[in-house]
Amino acid sequence: MGRQQIQVAIIKGDGIGIDVTDASLKVVDAALEKTSTTRLHYQEILAGAGYFRETGRDIEPQGEEAAGRADAIFLGAIGLPAIRYPDGTEISPHLRLRDRYQLYAGVRPVRAYPNAPQRLADPRARDIDLVILRESTEGLFYSAAVHGRSQVIDDNEVCDVLRITRATTEKLHRFGFELARKRMQRGSRGMLTCVDKANVFTSMAFFRQIYDEIAPEFPDIETDYNYVDAQALDFIRRPWDFDVLVTENMFGDILSDLAGGLVGGMGMAACAEIGDQTGLFQPAHGSAPDIMGQDRANPLAAILSGALMLDYLADKADAPSLADAAKLIENAIERGFVENRLRPVEFGGDMGTRAITNELRGLL
Repeated sequence: MGRQQIQVAIIKGDGIGIDVTDASLKVVDAALEKTSTTRLHYQEILAGAGYFRETGRDIEPQGEEAAGRADAIFLGAIGLPAIRYPDGTEISPHLRLRDRYQLYAGVRPVRAYPNAPQRLADPRARDIDLVILRESTEGLFYSAAVHGRSQVIDDNEVCDVLRITRATTEKLHRFGFELARKRMQRGSRGMLTCVDKANVFTSMAFFRQIYDEIAPEFPDIETDYNYVDAQALDFIRRPWDFDVLVTENMFGDILSDLAGGLVGGMGMAACAEIGDQTGLFQPAHGSAPDIMGQDRANPLAAILSGALMLDYLADKADAPSLADAAKLIENAIERGFVENRLRPVEFGGDMGTRAITNELRGLL
């Protein structure tokens, strides 16, 4: 039997991060009311560019430790254009959380919904349903400024390191194959595409080598390969042909935004960052401070991230009813688009953050 009290650390952050976090938690709680006796207990942690402006810190004292003690972390969005670290880079304590808790598996679902914008004219674009699995602790982001790992040579040169380790990459590829298998059981193709630049970089050849070593453990899953530049092209030519794609950190960052644009925009871009001990869940979009508090933000990426969190917690807490709540949310969003009851302002519609949230709660 699952635990009845599950702790979730909440970091609302900046801009519309506050708006969409509140929306997501309202829908998550409403879904749990219908499906489960398990309740989530929230602990808010202050962090972000606004907090940095006020205090000189990017996260409250002991905030990182508190986030790590929770069963999961939910993040809204962090960053404000005019507020930077002294070196000119964006405020980004969430990157430290990824690194500190080794949240190596960045799960980015990309799915087309009926009546949502489709940027490709080909009718097969309605069938886009894939997942980008982005390694989230190494790659080129290993040298992200927040970690202080770059080699700065006077004012003349900066060297950043792209890091690939066997330990993390083995876990990442196994996660990818297992995800492809789980999706296959639900009717997807059951294919894992390794996206790299193995023809140029030794690190990427190593990434592909480990993929090839792990693949025989999953004989039921189809293997596939693509160089990252070709993959960007194929996301325009034939994105409906892909299932799960596994790739390096920076490549995954870029490809996720491209793929999100194919199915409406970043307002649909959910994200999970999963490690061995905890997971962080967030919409992949930015803080959009220009529309903060104006009831214009599309909360669906955050709400879908909330569903990902429930799915994760269902396994972690041995509480299957949380997975039922996640499915209830996913089905409500699907139905809302099919029946044209979800019309985000982001897509030229007439529904803001509150209206979408209230409509979804009624659809549950």
